[in-house]
Amino acid sequence: MAKITPGQFFRQVRQEVAKVTWPSRRETTVSTAMVFAMVVLASVFFLLVDQFFAWAVKLIFGLGA
Repeated sequence: MAKITPGQFFRQVRQEVAKVTWPSRRETTVSTAMVFAMVVLASVFFLLVDQFFAWAVKLIFGLGA
């Protein structure tokens, strides 16, 4: 493996960072809102599934009723 000086390394890092396409503020906001919406939907889904299974186990084993 070739030896790279610290100066070369930082030049290469700056070149690579220049190639990155950063998202706009709007894209970031929309993506964040979508993540929060999916988290809420998943939470509600798993809450309902958990409640259903708790009800089914109580019905089958006659616990807590």
